[in-house]
Amino acid sequence: MQFSSPAWLALLGAVALLAICYAVLQNRRKKYVARFSNVALLASVAPRRPGWRRHLTFALLLAALAVLSIGVARPTAAVRVPRDRATVMLAVDVSESMQATDVLPTRLDAAKAAAKQFADILPGRINLGLVKFGGSAAVVLPPTIDRDAMKNSVASLELESSTAIGDAVFASLDAISTFAKTTTAKGDQPPPARIVLMSDGANNKGRSVTDAIAEAKSQHVPVSTIAFGTDTGTVTIDGETVPVPADKVTLSQLASQTGGSFHTAASEQELASVYKNIGSQIGYTTARKDISWRFLAIGLLLALASAATAMLWAGRLL
Repeated sequence: MQFSSPAWLALLGAVALLAICYAVLQNRRKKYVARFSNVALLASVAPRRPGWRRHLTFALLLAALAVLSIGVARPTAAVRVPRDRATVMLAVDVSESMQATDVLPTRLDAAKAAAKQFADILPGRINLGLVKFGGSAAVVLPPTIDRDAMKNSVASLELESSTAIGDAVFASLDAISTFAKTTTAKGDQPPPARIVLMSDGANNKGRSVTDAIAEAKSQHVPVSTIAFGTDTGTVTIDGETVPVPADKVTLSQLASQTGGSFHTAASEQELASVYKNIGSQIGYTTARKDISWRFLAIGLLLALASAATAMLWAGRLL
């Protein structure tokens, strides 16, 4: 918990001082009573006091003052709030290895289904675009809030050869930069952006992943990655069975070094869960919210309780 006006917390010192003064007065009263030699006579002439109830009344008053002191210091708490603006580029690997069936029905079909679900998860005000990459990378759909267009573009993806992960990151960054230039008013900061890249293979064509990491970091765009498939996945190419294990090392490095998150998906169910998690990260941000009203309300209730006990047990407030 943080405070917008922490100087007011100095009032807690005054509350503590008041508690000390009360304790000192109570102790002096006990000593004064002890000096009275005729205890029986004292008991007959001294008014009956409510004892612990009197202390409870003062304790409630002290608690009220302490809580009110915290309230006027304007405490804030971290809360999740929906993003008003953001740009997300979804980069999908369409290389031949994505036809492996270790993720049913195939890696690519499972990715398509989860990508459509991802489009539904993201808040409607977030712009979502699509990049496909095989031997090269191309922007299939620039960032848009049109979710139907996004789903239709995902459905149109077809298999290609090779895997150009580095090119996919560069194409996504170019799409993000172009969109920001055309939609951001002069003097405003560009909206936050992120790339979600899914692939199952090592980068074997185009620009290197190292260069892609450097460029993503320079533009402050995190890249979250999803490694598809299992270590035992295979595909049949020209009648030959070819192993296509997911390259988790490369994808993990791409994510960690750009500030994104790395995930694995060995089934369609896991993939849907991954997209839901990433959608939550992108769709919400953390902000500070003033919660002083809670302390002020509690302090007021404690003050009322103190007054009520004083009236009930002593017949007066003071």
